[in-house]
Amino acid sequence: MTYPSGQGAAGRGAAPLPSATNRKGNAMSEFETYTAEPPAPAGTPSAEERQWGLFGHLSSLAGLFTGGIGNIVGPLIIWLIKKDTMPFASDQAKEALNFNITLLIIGVILFLVTLITFFIAAIITIPLGILLGIAWLVLTIVAAMKANEGVAYRYPFTLRLVK
Repeated sequence: MTYPSGQGAAGRGAAPLPSATNRKGNAMSEFETYTAEPPAPAGTPSAEERQWGLFGHLSSLAGLFTGGIGNIVGPLIIWLIKKDTMPFASDQAKEALNFNITLLIIGVILFLVTLITFFIAAIITIPLGILLGIAWLVLTIVAAMKANEGVAYRYPFTLRLVK
């Protein structure tokens, strides 16, 4: 929201807030603000940043050994540790975190649909869950390889809840 005469919310002379626009230059809907890809960090990442970006993606594989909680905690820890010092590593860990949160939401929805339909929908939800797991593993490995190359990878169909 912008304020008249360039005044901030408290009237302290703060700059007006920019309005969000999509690629076509139109104002973004609320849905687009959550799904739009964030800009890649500027500059070429150092070898150490690329390595931490790789760790940001691969840390989600900890979920295989922790009953699923590591999918969220692994990238969250990397992001919290590196968010102030390494922009590329922070960006990649945040991307992995958002992707894993999105998949968690989808998994919970599939589980609830299965329960609500008294397991009748399991004919559809179990194969979808298996495909979701395979896609998670493949996309996580691809993202880790891209991060190691210094490319700011963006997962498809990801809700970007952590900004």
